[in-house]
Amino acid sequence: MRFLFALILLAGIGIGAIYPWAMSNFSGHEIGTWRVYEQGRFKPVTVALSSSDEPVRVLVDLTAKAERIVSQQHTVLTLTAATNGHTVLASTLQFNHSDNPRQASPQLPDKIFRDEAGLIPTVNPGPYVFTVGPGDAEGIEMRSVDLILRSGVGEIDKRAQPVGFSLVAVGAIGFMLSLRRSGGGRPENPNSQPPAPRWGRGAK
Repeated sequence: MRFLFALILLAGIGIGAIYPWAMSNFSGHEIGTWRVYEQGRFKPVTVALSSSDEPVRVLVDLTAKAERIVSQQHTVLTLTAATNGHTVLASTLQFNHSDNPRQASPQLPDKIFRDEAGLIPTVNPGPYVFTVGPGDAEGIEMRSVDLILRSGVGEIDKRAQPVGFSLVAVGAIGFMLSLRRSGGGRPENPNSQPPAPRWGRGAK
């Protein structure tokens, strides 16, 4: 039973955590990367998209001098995407769920944090203007910000994370109970008891 619960636990981690992360970062192919913030200045970028790119996932990489981003309920960055004067995506980014940031360089203390701005499911061929700006979070030493677009990405099943977390809970509880049961029901080794005396008081 212990092995079965361990498999359930691993399956829950895969479905609830690894699957959404892999779909967001590796499904489809990358359209390109654009620098939208450097040397204290934000600048909008214009990208020509076609219907063959849809759906387009919008990701943002933040390079900052920090071990982690503690933004709580504050917004670190804002992002909008518009085409033909119509906004097709508006998002706020907090980056506080990035537990494993990438190292920008072995010689620098900077870390790269990634957050997802959202998905553009339908693309009308033409130029799209992406505008990234500052939020209301303070105390974050930003070095640079990059916009990443991925096309043809798979849609994440919204049921995956709840199911995955449920399997993690079941697997963890079952695994712990199986450990307790195996520890309490182990038979006593008869050789662990000292032999009875053969003479004197208490001899048999």
